Amino acid sequence: MKEKALPVLAVLGIIVVIWYAAAVWMNATWVYDQAERAGTTVSFAEVVPQTMAQDRPLLPPPHQVAAELWKGVAGQAVTSKRSLVYHGFVTFRGTMMGFALGIVLGVALAVSIVRFRVMDMSVMPWAIISQTIPIVALAPMILTVANQLGIDSREVPKAVISAYLSFFPVLVSMVKGLRSPDQMQLDLLKTYNASEGETFWKLRLPASMPYFFASLKVAVAAALIGTIVGELPTGAIEGLGARMLIGSQFGEPLIMWAALFAAAILAGLLIVAVGIVERVARKRMGVPA
Repeated sequence: MKEKALPVLAVLGIIVVIWYAAAVWMNATWVYDQAERAGTTVSFAEVVPQTMAQDRPLLPPPHQVAAELWKGVAGQAVTSKRSLVYHGFVTFRGTMMGFALGIVLGVALAVSIVRFRVMDMSVMPWAIISQTIPIVALAPMILTVANQLGIDSREVPKAVISAYLSFFPVLVSMVKGLRSPDQMQLDLLKTYNASEGETFWKLRLPASMPYFFASLKVAVAAALIGTIVGELPTGAIEGLGARMLIGSQFGEPLIMWAALFAAAILAGLLIVAVGIVERVARKRMGVPA
């Protein structure tokens, strides 16, 4: 445990030191400007503490971000519109909708690509090309189409954007996983007169599970990013993406940074949850962890 934690803590410590140094450097501009306006001079020893406690710093130091994050998580009722737990749940809900849709779409396309050569030649190249389109440019288009179709709910465009980002890792990994059995295994099932369906359920699908769960860890993080991006052009007032946008528009960097770290924590929890599901599934399938 110590061997695993030590490198992580060392890297974290370096990041914090660099972060504090950058905060002093960037926030010092305001201190020197105020001193110049007042016709006074300040030493570096006087500048440092002032850069650590500004109301609207260019770069909030770690302790200010941590305090704002704690205030948003524990300092508000979870039903409050100022609570990061409330906004996190809104983003979580959209993420799960898009994640589920992305899994269904990715698995369905992967199965059809492996089963039908024409799908492999026609669909796979377009799936790859689709990921070259910037999601920031695509999000307003999806919102416009949803409005034209009379879909008033903001959840649907967010789910579509989230699914758009999350289906591709599932698709690529499942295609690789379904094709992972070697020819000897396939020939063995043929000698047992196994049908295509039996080969799929007894060989191809179990063999694809490690690839599937590995892709889910990437897909769930991509789904969260898609949901947050989807909250920006939809005019949403709820969700972590909306909190980031509000912090940016009203010049409140602490709000923006706290929402950013809340999103990172949510992503970490979702990845851990996928890992737990993977361990349970592997145990039930009799696969060693």
